[in-house]
Amino acid sequence: MNKPYHRKITIEDPYKLVFVCLGNICRSPTAEGLFIHHVKAAQLEQYFYIDSAGTAAYHVGEPANSKSQFTANQHGVHLPSKARRFEYADFEEFDLILPMDASNNRNLKELDRNNRFEERIVMMRDFDPQPEDGNVPDPYYGGMQGFENVYQILDRSTKALLDELKPLIK
Repeated sequence: MNKPYHRKITIEDPYKLVFVCLGNICRSPTAEGLFIHHVKAAQLEQYFYIDSAGTAAYHVGEPANSKSQFTANQHGVHLPSKARRFEYADFEEFDLILPMDASNNRNLKELDRNNRFEERIVMMRDFDPQPEDGNVPDPYYGGMQGFENVYQILDRSTKALLDELKPLIK
């Protein structure tokens, strides 16, 4: 299958990814932290620029949710991000834009009214070996088990994403 977001990845031209959820405090910072963790473990940091953002501006400047941080820390993963809103300029900046669910996918497509960047938008769970309904559930109003479930989904998905991108490194 043709994957338009595939391109050669070099140190001079690192691959830029942004993980996107609603408020940028639970799912997308967890995905960002996990992808950073996997990239570091593979000693490929110089080949990637990794970020996260939200389609809403509810939590701009805040760190990841304390339950997301706790869950990630339990697995030895650090969540470094501060919440920010996804801006139109991000479409041009990033090679791959990874919404966590159908709602955020719609929000991104509404922002990209002319479909100039639709090939860069790929659902996060498209990389999950167990994609279920294709959405990463929002754990915000749930208990700790919801955060652990999201962590496990994103751990699988980010590992598979990195595995797909590794052959593009030159």
